[in-house]
Amino acid sequence: MQAIRSIVLMLLSSALIGCQSQPPEPMQGSNGTAGRCNASAVQKLVGEQASPELLDQARHQSGATIARILRPGDVVTLEYNDQRLTLSTDETLKIQRIGCG
Repeated sequence: MQAIRSIVLMLLSSALIGCQSQPPEPMQGSNGTAGRCNASAVQKLVGEQASPELLDQARHQSGATIARILRPGDVVTLEYNDQRLTLSTDETLKIQRIGCG
């Protein structure tokens, strides 16, 4: 009876271990640092009109793994994330500032 219980526990443990997921691999950016945002690589976009396509292009060029557009009055969290690109815009979505974090 004890042997059966041990075998069942080992099988269940193996099944649970198999369900664990690996964190995503950091993306390799054009700046050579994996997953680390480099805002200086996309400063040329200041003054441009923000759009989903431009955001994705900027994310890729900066090497960031995630990106966001912030408009005046948007609520944001205060945590720092060196893998995140932020395009800060005015009310008309014209990019005013680009930064990481």
